[in-house]
Amino acid sequence: MKAEHINPFLSSVASTFHTMLGTEVRRGPMSLRDPAKKSYPISGVIGLTGKAVGTVVINLSEEVALKAASALLMDDIRVINDDVLDAVGELANVIAGQAKAELEQYELSVSLPNVVTGDNHRVRFPSSSSPVCVPFETDLGPLQLEVGFETEV
Repeated sequence: MKAEHINPFLSSVASTFHTMLGTEVRRGPMSLRDPAKKSYPISGVIGLTGKAVGTVVINLSEEVALKAASALLMDDIRVINDDVLDAVGELANVIAGQAKAELEQYELSVSLPNVVTGDNHRVRFPSSSSPVCVPFETDLGPLQLEVGFETEV
């Protein structure tokens, strides 16, 4: 995966958290990662297809998911429920949608968001792709972005 492919996703995370949640993100070091291992129990997943294929995962701690949903819904949510999962899906959708706009040369289509939960859950990436993992710290708590993106050969 090339830097020009990950950069739109990085800027999209920063923009989405700033605009929708009123918080800044602080990026940690990028790494290649075993896609089967998730750091946190909630993942918003978006598939990308077109002249490239990929998967975008926003992997959140329960703390971040609850605080994000509370901010988006203007309510004090204290337990993971369908509203929280919908909010996580919406965050993933916005992040992927903003990045898609910067990758227009690949004529990407974005799937509907899917949210996967549970400790040690798995998310599948395209077989030709080694996902890049980027941890973030926010005032809401920790999260990570994982992107596997491959252009047509």
